[in-house]
Amino acid sequence: MRREARESITAFIEARSTSLIRTAYALTGDQHAAEDLLQSALTKTILRWRHVRDNPEAYVRRAMYNEQVSRWRRAREQTTGDPPEIAVRDESGDVDLRLSLESALLCLPPRKRAVLVLRYLEDLPEVEVAEILGCSVGTVRSQTHKAIARLRELVPGLTADLAPIEELS
Repeated sequence: MRREARESITAFIEARSTSLIRTAYALTGDQHAAEDLLQSALTKTILRWRHVRDNPEAYVRRAMYNEQVSRWRRAREQTTGDPPEIAVRDESGDVDLRLSLESALLCLPPRKRAVLVLRYLEDLPEVEVAEILGCSVGTVRSQTHKAIARLRELVPGLTADLAPIEELS
């Protein structure tokens, strides 16, 4: 690999790693899994750097979403128990709501969760979300609507604007 390519890769990683790890954490719900997910996506990006150097972030994000959906599918094949319940309630309410929302997000199917992460955490327009996930804008809208409805069922204290979803990072 040439020196200029190494320098541009290093500059990209230094500039965007904080945002990318936040997205990876929102997708996985676990810091170590998020780091593994990001590392895997960055490895794929570096191997294709010549082809993606004009917009490497889009490639990394798409690689993360695709890899995480694959991991969810593999995990679905294994038997897992219910997530542990929270034993102590924080009186401030915000922490409990955030934890409830995080737990509820983990209960959503992979596609609905990815749509919410892209729309609300990444603040991407529907057209871009559809492009990343390889579906129509209508599908993004319906998946968003269904995911929010399900979150409201799982987390009764959730407000209409879904503000706590942005705080998951």
